[in-house]
Amino acid sequence: MPDQRLLGLVTDSFWQILLPGLTVTVPLTAIAFSLAMVIAVAVALVQFAGLRVLRQLARFYIWVIRGTPLLVQLFVVFFGLTKVGIVIAPFPAAVLVFSINEGAYCAETIRGALESIPAGQLEGGRCLGLSWFQTVRSVILPQALRSAFPALSNSLIAMMKDTSLAANITVTEMFMATQRINARVYEPLALYIEVGLIYLMFSTALTWLQRWGEKKLGAYTV
Repeated sequence: MPDQRLLGLVTDSFWQILLPGLTVTVPLTAIAFSLAMVIAVAVALVQFAGLRVLRQLARFYIWVIRGTPLLVQLFVVFFGLTKVGIVIAPFPAAVLVFSINEGAYCAETIRGALESIPAGQLEGGRCLGLSWFQTVRSVILPQALRSAFPALSNSLIAMMKDTSLAANITVTEMFMATQRINARVYEPLALYIEVGLIYLMFSTALTWLQRWGEKKLGAYTV
């Protein structure tokens, strides 16, 4: 029966799609977002400090990254750089592009959170004998990251879904696995709905972690 064949196909393909999700999509998301946060904090602090030259460089980086499509950035790094002798393997190329791309967006989120902290706290740090860096590191930045946590969590969920674009540079993640299965059996409706539901499952898990994190951080909110 056609229905039984389709049910069997969906059941068999589930693990073939989920496994690349666990071994490629999840690590890609975790590594890239961790690096993105390092970039974002550094870029946000440069702007918050008001260092003129570095601030202009930070604004230029954000302008370029936010103004160009992620897919174009992937193609430039993976395909374009080969023209100048730089060859990067698919997975590292994806990590590099996603971290740089997400870093620009998260930098603006963190910058806004930093600027929302009352200026009096910087003055208070000086009165206690702390340097600007010590005050920002110990007083301002923890508060900013706490208030930016929901927005940063949304960015993480969005980036996890965007990793499907890595299939375009031959990274064998969930979407690539789905495309390969569909090329053999040609059941696009069932297979693409299935991979969409798996992405939804991952997004739901991240949403639960976000809510748990917000509750934990709320316990320490002054």
